[in-house]
Amino acid sequence: MHDNHQASPQVIGMTGKSQFVRGVFLLLGIGFVLLGFIGAFLPVLPTTPFLILAAACFARSSPRLESWLLQHPRFGPLLCDWRARGAIPFRAKLMALGGMVFGFALFWFGGHPGPLLTAAVGLLMLTGLVYVWSRPS
Repeated sequence: MHDNHQASPQVIGMTGKSQFVRGVFLLLGIGFVLLGFIGAFLPVLPTTPFLILAAACFARSSPRLESWLLQHPRFGPLLCDWRARGAIPFRAKLMALGGMVFGFALFWFGGHPGPLLTAAVGLLMLTGLVYVWSRPS
């Protein structure tokens, strides 16, 4: 007689894979929170994009940590606005602009790069700024 309470090998394999994937997303989410925390103190490292990524990772791995992040008094409203409307607050846009200008100045004066590298970094930063400023406030 077949025992209905015993899982098939196929189901067991999917469960293991699912737990592995959840673990990867959990580790990525924790890493993004750490980068966001560091970014809160360093002007050249952004905070909000890392927290957006962390919330997305936690949505796939830990509802408890996702809820904690979305209910955080400082970052929760930003993350909820992003999820609802893809919005970036005007103040955050100004901070992104200031951080990129500061970062580019450090890059330029600290590294004395050649014209090709300068153009590539400038174009990359400009692309990021265009995207940030194209989002609703």
